[in-house]
Amino acid sequence: MMPCRRPNGAAGLLLLCLVFCGMNVAKAAITELFVSDGQSGIALYGFDPVAFFIGREPQRGSAAFELQYQGAVFRFANEGNRAAFQAHPDVYLPRYGGYDPVAIGRGSPTPGLPGLFVVREKQLFLFSNEKSRAIFLSSPKEALAAAEFSWPQVRRGLVQH
Repeated sequence: MMPCRRPNGAAGLLLLCLVFCGMNVAKAAITELFVSDGQSGIALYGFDPVAFFIGREPQRGSAAFELQYQGAVFRFANEGNRAAFQAHPDVYLPRYGGYDPVAIGRGSPTPGLPGLFVVREKQLFLFSNEKSRAIFLSSPKEALAAAEFSWPQVRRGLVQH
């Protein structure tokens, strides 16, 4: 039997936060192509990806307007948003599957949160915390260059359905 190791550093803090906050996204951080709710499997925790572009704010989707895409179930606020996504998913999908681009640049698939987002150059980015979002906003070109470099390797480590 292998001894249990206690998580340390930032990874340990994230794990403890996820456990104590009641958010079951640890699975999503290492096994999903798109950030999703660990219990329901719904992509983006059930938030409508189109709403970030139209309303410029996160909006929960409805089970009445679901769509399966690349093994994930996405929810939408209305039929129009679902139809827009179905016609052009590449336009509305969050970049890096909804994982934090600053963390991706460091080689870590850390789930982004719908409340911490930026729409930049017609792309949606989700962030895991305010600090990461601030880093991105202060130097987006550098953050994106690092994320683009690391994303292929990080993506290979995510399970694709």
